[in-house]
Amino acid sequence: MLPVHLDGSPGALATLKAAVADALGGGPAVLPFTDPALRDAMAPAEPAEPGTAVVIATSGSTGAPKGVLLSARALVASAEATHDRLGGPGQWLLATPAQYIGGLQVLVRSLLARTEPVLLPGTGFRPDSFAAAAATLTGSPRYTALVPTQLVRLLDDGGAGLAAAKTFDAIVVGAAATSPAVRERAADAGVRIVPAYGMSETASGCVYDGFPLDGVRVDVTGDRIRIAGPLLAHGYRRRPDLTAEAFRDGWFTTSDRGILHDDGRLEVLGRADDMINTGGVKVSANAVERCLCAQPGVRDACVVGVPDPEWGEAVVALVVPAGEPGDLRAAVRAELGAASAPKRIEYDAELPLRGPGKVDRAAVRSRLAPGARG
Repeated sequence: MLPVHLDGSPGALATLKAAVADALGGGPAVLPFTDPALRDAMAPAEPAEPGTAVVIATSGSTGAPKGVLLSARALVASAEATHDRLGGPGQWLLATPAQYIGGLQVLVRSLLARTEPVLLPGTGFRPDSFAAAAATLTGSPRYTALVPTQLVRLLDDGGAGLAAAKTFDAIVVGAAATSPAVRERAADAGVRIVPAYGMSETASGCVYDGFPLDGVRVDVTGDRIRIAGPLLAHGYRRRPDLTAEAFRDGWFTTSDRGILHDDGRLEVLGRADDMINTGGVKVSANAVERCLCAQPGVRDACVVGVPDPEWGEAVVALVVPAGEPGDLRAAVRAELGAASAPKRIEYDAELPLRGPGKVDRAAVRSRLAPGARG
């Protein structure tokens, strides 16, 4: 296995792109990384599992290292299905870290399209840097992939960053859910976004704007989302137990709850473990978050359960305001019932994030736990 250290430089990205191209052609499996501890947990000195082109290493929501095994077939199937849905191969702006599947797939799509991806310069995400990078794109169609936080920053900027966003034929938004409010803001601003649902195990987004990509099958068993198709990973690095549990009979069972509507549209309800048992009533943290984010004066919210001597678990929320929020507890109570109304709400300028733009729920839970200091 070939580890490739990504230090943010164009040289490191060029090394990764060449290594991925080689892996797609049958060369050594590639392990992109930034965290040496995560690299070591993948045991790069030991041979990769058969058929592996890329290992995506992630700490996951639990913090336990896990390596997703992706074949060349899966990566190519995902990239081709994405281009088919968006309107054909084009040139991509890489704006997310390439050690995660969303960024890695920008390189794969570029290789298949035979176009040179443009790298967002510097560290962190700034609207002016995004605008400068977008100005160097020469191909058509023009694509990029962002996480919701990046999209919101462009919408808030309202200047060169937003103007650049409007020039893209499509902006795939993934890694975390795109709220209805953000979708509406993007539409009003003239920015064409395509909300995507997927994960490393599906070689990036596999459901675009609610509908599966060509070749992808989606099923909801109980309330758990299952996915099948040529873009599936074939397991986890050195974890046959986890592989057998998640991958069965050609289907991958996710950790997400959902509803499959009659027209084939998938509605993602949140993670199976986001249910909060408060006083014997099960409350969906995702449903409370959606209710909060729909209120005037709220930009974002994260809802978790924390230990409570009376209720077992208490529903609490960390809210990012956008103005002066009203009575949020009353709004949740009116829409979802008294059990769903947060017992406590705290405010901050932004939510803590981990990985490629996912909310760090463990950090929110730690902050809002009884006795914790904000």
